[in-house]
Amino acid sequence: MGIQFFSDDIILVSLPSQPQQSDEFETLNTMLSDAIDHDVVMDFTNVEMLTSESICGLLILAKLLGGAGHEFVLCSVPAPINDIFNRTGLLSVFDFADTDEEALDTVRERKASLAGA
Repeated sequence: MGIQFFSDDIILVSLPSQPQQSDEFETLNTMLSDAIDHDVVMDFTNVEMLTSESICGLLILAKLLGGAGHEFVLCSVPAPINDIFNRTGLLSVFDFADTDEEALDTVRERKASLAGA
């Protein structure tokens, strides 16, 4: 669990089993409030419970990053958590990847295609 600068422009966030009881969202929001200059990959490998508070935090981050032209990809989402996204109609709101490597590749590919456009 924690926040890592994977590269100069990508932040990798590994969430704990109960994200609402940790400070990853608050820390990330504080970091991004200074300057939105990173893409974010959020790893759900350890997540066992997702509350409405956490979903709200994810929606805020998605809007903040998207509005600034940055990527936000959720990865390694366990089936029970994926069901929450499905039941709440949020599968189309977020970008998903199976692994953190796939998510990082997705971010890099999108940035490369934008740079070449």
